[in-house]
Amino acid sequence: MLNFCDAMESGKPGPVQVVLVHKEQHSFELEEKALASILLQDHIRDLDVVVVSVAGAFRKGKSFFLDFMLRYLYFQKEGGRSNWLGEPEEPLTGFSWRGGSDPETTGIQIWSEVFTVEKPGGKKVAVVLMDTQGAFDSQSTVKDCATIFALSTMTSSVQIYNLSQNIQEDDLQQLQLFTEYGRLAMDEIFQKPFQTLMFLVRDWSFPYEYNYGLQGGMSFLDKRLQVKEHQHEEIQNVRNHIHSCFSSVTCFLLPHPGLEVATSPDFDGKLKDIASEFKEQLQTLIPFVLNPANLMEKEINGSKVTCRGLLEYFKAYIKIYQGEDLPHPKSMLQATAEANNLAAAASAKDIYYNNMEEVCGGDKPYLSPDILEEKHSEFRQLALDHFKKTKKMGGKDFSLRYQQELEEEIKELYENFCKHNGSKNVFSTFRTPAVLFTGIVALYIASGLTGFVGLEVVAQLFNCMVGLLLIALLTWGYIRYSGQYRELGGAIDSGAAYVLEQATSHIGNSTQAAVRDAVVGRPPVDKKTQ
Repeated sequence: MLNFCDAMESGKPGPVQVVLVHKEQHSFELEEKALASILLQDHIRDLDVVVVSVAGAFRKGKSFFLDFMLRYLYFQKEGGRSNWLGEPEEPLTGFSWRGGSDPETTGIQIWSEVFTVEKPGGKKVAVVLMDTQGAFDSQSTVKDCATIFALSTMTSSVQIYNLSQNIQEDDLQQLQLFTEYGRLAMDEIFQKPFQTLMFLVRDWSFPYEYNYGLQGGMSFLDKRLQVKEHQHEEIQNVRNHIHSCFSSVTCFLLPHPGLEVATSPDFDGKLKDIASEFKEQLQTLIPFVLNPANLMEKEINGSKVTCRGLLEYFKAYIKIYQGEDLPHPKSMLQATAEANNLAAAASAKDIYYNNMEEVCGGDKPYLSPDILEEKHSEFRQLALDHFKKTKKMGGKDFSLRYQQELEEEIKELYENFCKHNGSKNVFSTFRTPAVLFTGIVALYIASGLTGFVGLEVVAQLFNCMVGLLLIALLTWGYIRYSGQYRELGGAIDSGAAYVLEQATSHIGNSTQAAVRDAVVGRPPVDKKTQ
């Protein structure tokens, strides 16, 4: 398994830990930097994401199965070979796996390479593969298992529930526990919280009753999840719960991979060591899950989720599970609504920023402040409209806070754009030295005139002021050159701007008064007063 640093150094794709499990404290931590480096890549960050997750009991071959998924995806990416399963002598690589009785995967890992797949309609989606910690090992509590399964289910569009030999009643009860959050939260959102659940039954030993594959699996699942009147209420509730939590539930029956796979400590995944029946069913199962026509994008509350949005959901959900107790079901709804609104606000902010960049970005010429303000108002409204139109959970009152935060962020962006635009103004660049130089010349002339008429004290005062302005000019030049004492430089700029503003205002008022007198004329003189 690669950590974030290893993945960056090697440059090769591999499994990256994104949720860490601290086993002694039974707590969880999101590797946000690692996850962001994968999901925020420029070419996939705004693509709708398909997340395929495999979860289930430990040492049941989840990572082994995911590696065949990787072979299929790389086969698609490379344009295809005669047989995507590979050569008989080719070892199986990818997610870390091995034979034995101890768990290999801890926490949640995703493959560092996000696959871009074009669906039949021409739409491109990003495909993410997720592997989870094995449930119910000797070091995991029920809370640990429930948390990992819930996290992977909440963030995936297809959850493959990996089981051995059969679907037992305790498997269904565990599934009910793991997805309880979604069932209760659904009472408010009126939608099924999760998307697709596939029961993957490994080592199926009864093909004479139900054939291997999807068709036999669906027949078996229909019988296993059938609700009958004479059943106990608890058994009925388990089955009703599963149907109420997932939009789609399927089942695939997979044969045993062979004794060599199960018993040999030296097995490295070579096809020649795997039973032919198993390989035949793999050639049906993997394309069924990953064929471009069958890919299902991740959706929350009816809206498709992008890679960037998925990161926000991970950040929101992990906060819930960092406490001591399992979350109250409503907290998942609130976290989902929070992630909804954060993703919508981020998208709206991008719209404002990108449009303003087109108008007054780094390589654009100086823009009149009036035009800049007009464009700001236009793009601000465009961003707010986008935020309001985006489907979000939590209602209007809940979204109002995020809208206000968005408006504040847009305001800060606008102030930065104004400063950046002002720095492009040639006059603005030379305003401070021009004001200081003009002051020096004016005071120097005033000093000479007052000295000429004998007002030596006043002349000396003017000379002192000339010296101070000259020091200020030299200091300003040094600050601009060295970049040091920026606060002092800002104070000099502010002082020069204030003097210029007062002088401009005084000249403007005098000019307006003179024009008014010239146009209207002086008031008539009252003859009685003469």
